[in-house]
Amino acid sequence: MSIYISLLRGINVGGQKKLSMEMLREICQGLGFRQIRTYLQSGNVIFESAVANLELLTQQIEVQIAQTCGYAVQAVVRQVDELQCIVRDNPFLRDSDINASKLHVSFLYRQPSESAWSKVVIPTNIADQFARGESVIYLYYPNGYAKARIPASFFEKRLSVPLTDRNWNTVTALYNIAVEMKATLKESNPGAA
Repeated sequence: MSIYISLLRGINVGGQKKLSMEMLREICQGLGFRQIRTYLQSGNVIFESAVANLELLTQQIEVQIAQTCGYAVQAVVRQVDELQCIVRDNPFLRDSDINASKLHVSFLYRQPSESAWSKVVIPTNIADQFARGESVIYLYYPNGYAKARIPASFFEKRLSVPLTDRNWNTVTALYNIAVEMKATLKESNPGAA
């Protein structure tokens, strides 16, 4: 058994694709996941599963949501260790002047090609900043998300890869929940991941 974090794309936004967290927990339970915890209303779920294949987990979640809810939703699934690297490797945290409440992370559905990255040309004279990570894009919006000049959709269009965006507080909260669950799993089963 291992702990995973799944991030759903585009649910409960603007009244579209409504999915209660209670229903999401039921969907995950129906897939055989255990220790299911949701966070906020934007489709963040942490769970325990014996399935080790991330692609299979992603597919199971997407298919079950489509069958249950009648609409397609994309899911990004990460392991605890991957999320730990994402949190640890955020380059913006090395700058003491950075306001962490202005940080976001865009989780890429798959890794873009280098030729796709060459299409990412940032306009000059803007305050927004980005940095590439392992299957993520780190974003810093000093003027706030609402005034972003290079929103996550900018990257999605140029990279031709779906993504889902979370603010830094959500990313760190999900990581902390996952670490807590992993520790509990390890205590109850010393051979678990």
